[in-house]
Amino acid sequence: MDCNNNACIDLHIHSTASDGTFSPAEILALAQDLNLAAIAITDHDTINGSKEALGIGVSPPLKFLTGVEISASPPPSFSYSGSLHILGYSIKIDNPLLNKTLAALQGARKNRNPGIIDRLNSMGVAISMDELSNEVGGAQLGRPHIARLMVKKGYVESIQEAFDKYLGKGKPAYVDKYRLDCSMAIEVILGAGGIPVIAHPFLLNPRNIGDIEELVITLKAMGLKGIEVYYPEHSQDNISKLEDIANRHGLLMTGGTDFHGSLKPEIKMGSGRGDFCVPYILYERLMENR
Repeated sequence: MDCNNNACIDLHIHSTASDGTFSPAEILALAQDLNLAAIAITDHDTINGSKEALGIGVSPPLKFLTGVEISASPPPSFSYSGSLHILGYSIKIDNPLLNKTLAALQGARKNRNPGIIDRLNSMGVAISMDELSNEVGGAQLGRPHIARLMVKKGYVESIQEAFDKYLGKGKPAYVDKYRLDCSMAIEVILGAGGIPVIAHPFLLNPRNIGDIEELVITLKAMGLKGIEVYYPEHSQDNISKLEDIANRHGLLMTGGTDFHGSLKPEIKMGSGRGDFCVPYILYERLMENR
Protein backbone atom coordinates (compact mmCIF):
# COMPACT_ATOMS: atom_id res chain seq x y z
CA MET A 1 0.00 0.00 0.00
CA ASP A 2 1.47 3.34 -1.01
CA CYS A 3 1.39 6.31 1.36
CA ASN A 4 3.65 9.14 2.42
CA ASN A 5 6.68 7.87 4.30
CA ASN A 6 5.96 9.97 7.40
CA ALA A 7 2.61 8.18 7.74
CA CYS A 8 4.07 4.66 7.55
CA ILE A 9 4.05 2.19 10.40
CA ASP A 10 5.71 -1.20 10.94
CA LEU A 11 3.95 -3.61 13.27
CA HIS A 12 6.13 -6.68 12.67
CA ILE A 13 9.72 -6.25 13.86
CA HIS A 14 12.12 -8.75 15.46
CA SER A 15 14.89 -7.77 17.85
CA THR A 16 17.88 -9.50 19.41
CA ALA A 17 15.46 -10.86 22.01
CA SER A 18 14.58 -13.49 19.40
CA ASP A 19 16.13 -13.81 15.93
CA GLY A 20 16.68 -10.21 14.87
CA THR A 21 20.08 -8.55 14.73
CA PHE A 22 19.05 -5.09 15.99
CA SER A 23 18.63 -4.46 19.71
CA PRO A 24 15.41 -2.81 20.91
CA ALA A 25 17.36 0.42 21.42
CA GLU A 26 18.66 0.28 17.84
CA ILE A 27 15.15 -0.44 16.55
CA LEU A 28 13.73 2.60 18.35
CA ALA A 29 16.53 4.81 17.02
CA LEU A 30 16.12 3.54 13.45
CA ALA A 31 12.36 4.00 13.56
CA GLN A 32 12.91 7.63 14.60
CA ASP A 33 15.45 8.15 11.83
CA LEU A 34 12.99 6.72 9.28
CA ASN A 35 10.18 8.96 10.56
CA LEU A 36 7.94 5.99 11.15
CA ALA A 37 4.74 6.90 12.94
CA ALA A 38 4.32 3.71 14.96
CA ILE A 39 6.07 0.37 15.46
CA ALA A 40 5.64 -2.91 17.34
CA ILE A 41 8.39 -5.30 18.40
CA THR A 42 6.95 -8.78 17.87
CA ASP A 43 9.63 -11.27 18.85
CA HIS A 44 9.09 -15.01 18.54
CA ASP A 45 7.56 -16.46 21.70
CA THR A 46 9.00 -13.73 23.95
CA ILE A 47 8.10 -10.24 25.10
CA ASN A 48 11.60 -9.39 26.27
CA GLY A 49 12.11 -7.09 23.29
CA SER A 50 8.99 -5.11 24.15
CA LYS A 51 9.97 -5.01 27.82
CA GLU A 52 13.41 -3.67 26.96
CA ALA A 53 11.99 -1.01 24.64
CA LEU A 54 9.58 0.20 27.31
CA GLY A 55 12.44 0.29 29.81
CA ILE A 56 14.45 2.50 27.45
CA GLY A 57 11.48 4.78 26.77
CA VAL A 58 9.88 5.70 23.46
CA SER A 59 10.41 9.30 22.40
CA PRO A 60 7.52 11.17 20.75
CA PRO A 61 6.22 11.41 18.12
CA LEU A 62 6.90 7.67 17.62
CA LYS A 63 4.09 5.45 18.91
CA PHE A 64 4.92 2.02 20.28
CA LEU A 65 2.87 -1.15 20.67
CA THR A 66 3.94 -4.07 22.82
CA GLY A 67 3.88 -7.25 20.79
CA VAL A 68 4.69 -10.93 20.41
CA GLU A 69 4.58 -13.56 17.66
CA ILE A 70 3.46 -16.94 19.00
CA SER A 71 4.19 -20.18 17.16
CA ALA A 72 0.86 -22.02 17.03
CA SER A 73 -0.49 -25.31 15.79
CA PRO A 74 -3.41 -25.06 13.34
CA PRO A 75 -6.87 -26.41 14.13
CA PRO A 76 -7.00 -30.21 13.67
CA SER A 77 -8.98 -29.98 10.43
CA PHE A 78 -6.36 -27.76 8.75
CA SER A 79 -3.03 -28.90 7.32
CA TYR A 80 -0.51 -26.56 5.69
CA SER A 81 3.15 -26.82 4.75
CA GLY A 82 3.83 -23.41 6.29
CA SER A 83 3.80 -22.44 9.97
CA LEU A 84 0.92 -20.72 11.74
CA HIS A 85 1.90 -17.68 13.77
CA ILE A 86 -0.39 -15.53 15.89
CA LEU A 87 0.65 -11.95 16.56
CA GLY A 88 -0.43 -10.29 19.80
CA TYR A 89 -0.61 -6.50 20.07
CA SER A 90 -0.99 -4.09 22.98
CA ILE A 91 -0.42 -6.87 25.51
CA LYS A 92 0.15 -6.33 29.21
CA ILE A 93 3.72 -7.47 29.64
CA ASP A 94 3.31 -8.34 33.33
CA ASN A 95 0.43 -10.76 32.74
CA PRO A 96 1.28 -13.98 34.66
CA LEU A 97 -0.28 -16.50 32.25
CA LEU A 98 1.33 -14.83 29.23
CA ASN A 99 4.76 -14.92 30.86
CA LYS A 100 4.34 -18.53 32.01
CA THR A 101 3.21 -19.62 28.54
CA LEU A 102 6.05 -17.85 26.76
CA ALA A 103 8.59 -19.31 29.19
CA ALA A 104 7.39 -22.80 28.23
CA LEU A 105 7.67 -21.98 24.52
CA GLN A 106 11.19 -20.61 24.97
CA GLY A 107 12.16 -23.76 26.83
CA ALA A 108 10.94 -25.83 23.90
CA ARG A 109 13.02 -23.70 21.52
CA LYS A 110 16.14 -24.33 23.61
CA ASN A 111 15.53 -28.07 23.60
CA ARG A 112 15.18 -28.05 19.82
CA ASN A 113 18.60 -26.59 19.03
CA PRO A 114 20.78 -29.52 20.24
CA GLY A 115 18.74 -31.87 18.03
CA ILE A 116 19.42 -29.69 15.00
CA ILE A 117 23.13 -29.54 15.85
CA ASP A 118 23.27 -33.33 16.24
CA ARG A 119 21.75 -33.84 12.81
CA LEU A 120 24.14 -31.35 11.23
CA ASN A 121 27.11 -33.07 12.91
CA SER A 122 25.98 -36.40 11.47
CA MET A 123 26.14 -34.83 8.00
CA GLY A 124 29.67 -33.51 8.51
CA VAL A 125 28.76 -29.97 9.54
CA ALA A 126 31.07 -29.45 12.51
CA ILE A 127 29.41 -26.86 14.71
CA SER A 128 28.61 -27.05 18.41
CA MET A 129 26.19 -25.52 20.91
CA ASP A 130 29.14 -23.81 22.62
CA GLU A 131 30.16 -22.17 19.34
CA LEU A 132 26.58 -21.09 18.75
CA SER A 133 26.22 -19.62 22.22
CA ASN A 134 29.52 -17.74 21.91
CA GLU A 135 28.48 -16.41 18.52
CA VAL A 136 25.08 -15.15 19.58
CA GLY A 137 25.58 -14.18 23.20
CA GLY A 138 22.42 -13.79 25.25
CA ALA A 139 19.94 -13.84 22.37
CA GLN A 140 17.25 -16.48 22.04
CA LEU A 141 18.95 -19.08 19.85
CA GLY A 142 17.22 -20.39 16.75
CA ARG A 143 17.69 -21.69 13.22
CA PRO A 144 18.70 -18.31 11.77
CA HIS A 145 21.62 -18.16 14.21
CA ILE A 146 22.65 -21.71 13.26
CA ALA A 147 22.46 -20.71 9.59
CA ARG A 148 24.61 -17.64 10.21
CA LEU A 149 27.27 -19.77 11.93
CA MET A 150 27.20 -22.20 8.98
CA VAL A 151 27.87 -19.28 6.63
CA LYS A 152 30.70 -18.03 8.83
CA LYS A 153 32.35 -21.47 8.84
CA GLY A 154 31.98 -21.86 5.08
CA TYR A 155 29.49 -24.73 4.95
CA VAL A 156 27.03 -22.64 2.93
CA GLU A 157 27.26 -19.34 1.10
CA SER A 158 24.10 -17.77 2.50
CA ILE A 159 21.49 -18.09 5.21
CA GLN A 160 18.96 -18.97 2.53
CA GLU A 161 21.15 -21.80 1.29
CA ALA A 162 21.38 -23.17 4.85
CA PHE A 163 17.60 -23.30 5.04
CA ASP A 164 17.18 -24.66 1.52
CA LYS A 165 19.67 -27.50 2.04
CA TYR A 166 19.59 -28.26 5.76
CA LEU A 167 17.33 -26.32 8.11
CA GLY A 168 14.05 -25.73 6.31
CA LYS A 169 10.96 -27.81 6.97
CA GLY A 170 11.40 -31.25 5.43
CA LYS A 171 15.18 -30.85 5.10
CA PRO A 172 17.63 -33.31 6.73
CA ALA A 173 18.54 -31.22 9.78
CA TYR A 174 15.01 -29.98 10.46
CA VAL A 175 13.62 -30.73 13.90
CA ASP A 176 9.99 -29.85 14.54
CA LYS A 177 9.22 -27.68 17.54
CA TYR A 178 6.49 -27.50 20.11
CA ARG A 179 3.71 -25.13 19.12
CA LEU A 180 0.95 -23.76 21.29
CA ASP A 181 -2.57 -24.80 20.34
CA CYS A 182 -4.01 -21.93 18.28
CA SER A 183 -7.04 -21.54 20.57
CA MET A 184 -4.72 -21.27 23.58
CA ALA A 185 -2.49 -18.74 21.80
CA ILE A 186 -5.50 -16.54 21.12
CA GLU A 187 -6.83 -17.04 24.65
CA VAL A 188 -3.50 -16.08 26.23
CA ILE A 189 -3.24 -12.91 24.13
CA LEU A 190 -6.82 -11.91 24.95
CA GLY A 191 -6.20 -12.66 28.62
CA ALA A 192 -3.26 -10.25 28.58
CA GLY A 193 -5.54 -7.51 27.22
CA GLY A 194 -4.11 -7.91 23.72
CA ILE A 195 -5.34 -8.11 20.14
CA PRO A 196 -4.70 -11.48 18.42
CA VAL A 197 -3.92 -11.29 14.69
CA ILE A 198 -3.04 -14.06 12.23
CA ALA A 199 0.41 -13.37 10.77
CA HIS A 200 1.26 -13.43 7.04
CA PRO A 201 -1.47 -15.90 5.98
CA PHE A 202 -0.02 -16.67 2.56
CA LEU A 203 3.18 -18.02 4.13
CA LEU A 204 1.04 -20.97 5.21
CA ASN A 205 1.19 -22.01 1.55
CA PRO A 206 -2.57 -22.59 1.25
CA ARG A 207 -4.07 -24.24 -1.81
CA ASN A 208 -6.26 -21.20 -2.45
CA ILE A 209 -7.83 -18.13 -0.85
CA GLY A 210 -10.77 -20.25 0.27
CA ASP A 211 -8.47 -22.19 2.61
CA ILE A 212 -7.36 -18.95 4.25
CA GLU A 213 -10.91 -17.70 4.64
CA GLU A 214 -12.03 -20.97 6.21
CA LEU A 215 -9.11 -20.82 8.65
CA VAL A 216 -9.86 -17.18 9.49
CA ILE A 217 -13.52 -18.00 10.19
CA THR A 218 -12.45 -20.84 12.51
CA LEU A 219 -9.93 -18.64 14.34
CA LYS A 220 -12.42 -15.77 14.64
CA ALA A 221 -14.74 -18.11 16.52
CA MET A 222 -11.83 -18.61 18.96
CA GLY A 223 -11.40 -14.85 19.42
CA LEU A 224 -9.15 -13.74 16.54
CA LYS A 225 -9.45 -9.99 15.99
CA GLY A 226 -7.38 -9.28 12.89
CA ILE A 227 -5.38 -10.32 9.82
CA GLU A 228 -1.88 -9.23 8.84
CA VAL A 229 -2.92 -8.07 5.38
CA TYR A 230 0.04 -5.89 4.38
CA TYR A 231 3.27 -7.88 4.19
CA PRO A 232 6.22 -7.71 1.74
CA GLU A 233 5.73 -11.30 0.56
CA HIS A 234 2.03 -10.76 -0.21
CA SER A 235 1.32 -9.85 -3.83
CA GLN A 236 -1.05 -6.97 -4.53
CA ASP A 237 -3.66 -9.50 -5.60
CA ASN A 238 -3.26 -11.41 -2.34
CA ILE A 239 -3.49 -8.17 -0.36
CA SER A 240 -6.76 -7.32 -2.11
CA LYS A 241 -8.14 -10.78 -1.29
CA LEU A 242 -7.16 -10.45 2.37
CA GLU A 243 -8.66 -6.96 2.55
CA ASP A 244 -11.92 -8.42 1.28
CA ILE A 245 -11.89 -11.22 3.86
CA ALA A 246 -11.15 -8.76 6.68
CA ASN A 247 -13.93 -6.42 5.61
CA ARG A 248 -16.53 -9.14 5.17
CA HIS A 249 -15.77 -10.76 8.53
CA GLY A 250 -15.37 -7.56 10.55
CA LEU A 251 -11.70 -8.07 11.32
CA LEU A 252 -8.95 -5.51 11.85
CA MET A 253 -6.13 -5.21 9.31
CA THR A 254 -2.48 -4.88 10.27
CA GLY A 255 0.84 -4.92 8.48
CA GLY A 256 4.58 -4.97 8.88
CA THR A 257 7.84 -5.90 7.21
CA ASP A 258 8.93 -8.83 9.42
CA PHE A 259 12.21 -6.95 9.85
CA HIS A 260 15.10 -9.11 11.11
CA GLY A 261 18.08 -6.87 10.36
CA SER A 262 21.00 -8.58 8.64
CA LEU A 263 19.29 -11.99 8.72
CA LYS A 264 16.96 -10.66 6.00
CA PRO A 265 19.06 -7.82 4.56
CA GLU A 266 16.73 -7.27 1.60
CA ILE A 267 13.88 -6.27 3.95
CA LYS A 268 14.15 -2.75 5.36
CA MET A 269 12.23 -1.55 8.38
CA GLY A 270 9.12 0.35 7.34
CA SER A 271 9.64 -0.02 3.60
CA GLY A 272 10.29 -3.71 2.92
CA ARG A 273 12.03 -3.87 -0.43
CA GLY A 274 11.62 -0.13 -0.89
CA ASP A 275 8.05 0.44 -2.03
CA PHE A 276 6.11 -0.91 0.94
CA CYS A 277 4.15 1.20 3.41
CA VAL A 278 1.54 0.36 6.01
CA PRO A 279 -0.74 3.35 6.67
CA TYR A 280 -0.99 4.94 10.12
CA ILE A 281 -4.78 4.60 10.17
CA LEU A 282 -4.37 0.86 10.86
CA TYR A 283 -2.56 1.71 14.10
CA GLU A 284 -5.38 4.08 15.03
CA ARG A 285 -7.97 1.36 14.42
CA LEU A 286 -6.01 -1.05 16.61
CA MET A 287 -6.02 1.54 19.39
CA GLU A 288 -9.76 2.02 19.06
CA ASN A 289 -10.31 -1.71 19.55
CA ARG A 290 -8.23 -2.29 22.65
